[in-house]
Amino acid sequence: MTGGRAEHARPFAAETDRPGTIGSDGAGARPEGMEVRVLISGQPDDSVGAPRPTRPTHRAQLLLALISVAAVAVAVDRPWQRSSADAQPVVEAAFVAAPVADATTQDDDLAGTDPALSIGCTMTVRSISFGASGDSVVCLQKALAATGYLDLAPDGAFGPATLAAVQSLQADAGLLVDGIVGEATAQTLGIWTDESALVVRTPKPAEGAMDLMGYRLSSVASAGKHAPPLPDGSGSGRRLVYDRAGQRVWAVGDNGEIIRSWLVSGSIYANEVPGTYSVYSRSETSTAWNGQAYLPLMVRYLKTQRGNIGFHSIPLHIDDGSAYQTEDELGTRLSGGCQRQARLDAEFVWAFADIGTKVVVV
Repeated sequence: MTGGRAEHARPFAAETDRPGTIGSDGAGARPEGMEVRVLISGQPDDSVGAPRPTRPTHRAQLLLALISVAAVAVAVDRPWQRSSADAQPVVEAAFVAAPVADATTQDDDLAGTDPALSIGCTMTVRSISFGASGDSVVCLQKALAATGYLDLAPDGAFGPATLAAVQSLQADAGLLVDGIVGEATAQTLGIWTDESALVVRTPKPAEGAMDLMGYRLSSVASAGKHAPPLPDGSGSGRRLVYDRAGQRVWAVGDNGEIIRSWLVSGSIYANEVPGTYSVYSRSETSTAWNGQAYLPLMVRYLKTQRGNIGFHSIPLHIDDGSAYQTEDELGTRLSGGCQRQARLDAEFVWAFADIGTKVVVV
């Protein structure tokens, strides 16, 4: 709590704005985990199409049970849904919360073991789609097979059969049918990972400790040999590297040395697009699109249809100057697009990342 506020009451208010607004942050696609809509007793969602049989098939029963569990998990894990006089999101979001199925409307209980509990794997990446390969695809294929959507031995290749199975599941679950396995689809199958397990928290540095450029370290920062190793595929040369899954940033020197590394609070959405970018704009103080938050030391590297994404210090409420979150909460996704940083880390990025600095998002 800060100044009597629920710190999670408006997690994405400060990181969304209209395109072209100076100092804007982006908020792109709707959060997948909030798009589940359950079909009960054969009554179709009005966006799905023809009515389904009144008595659900065994596959549908399995899916319905999984969705019910996923819906509860989503509701518990979304701090901005908590009831509070100050807890209404500023952004009018275009999604609906997932209802829990009413047991009285079901013809049968689900017999046997919940397949989601016996698959024994979770995705290790935030999303997978057609053409992907690896362990996360194997896990997806096992889950699709267990729920009756895929008649194929897991081979780790996201090909046409896997794509068709994913789209069929998404249609049955009332999800956006895009063939991309993100949070909502993965939660429906019970294979969404606990992202906190991917976040590496280094020991708090000694008071006054500095990085390799002589800048003071924040409570969530480290440097040199004390920093976690760089992720695979993070490029070369002088650059900033942002690992979405680990909610961590590295500043890398010309010779590959880790000048500094620190935790951030990234986007709750899927708008942090992997790729290599360049810093194109900076503002010492930026104002969020809704006029309710300051975004100090904004360094932008990605333009989206909704707005701009970049690194900045933890947002401050304009009305009283209180912070939207604490440093202890860094390492948790809380923003609408940008990467929130401790003030000392934001000051370092401001000094390190001039216009043209390479930014690699993995």
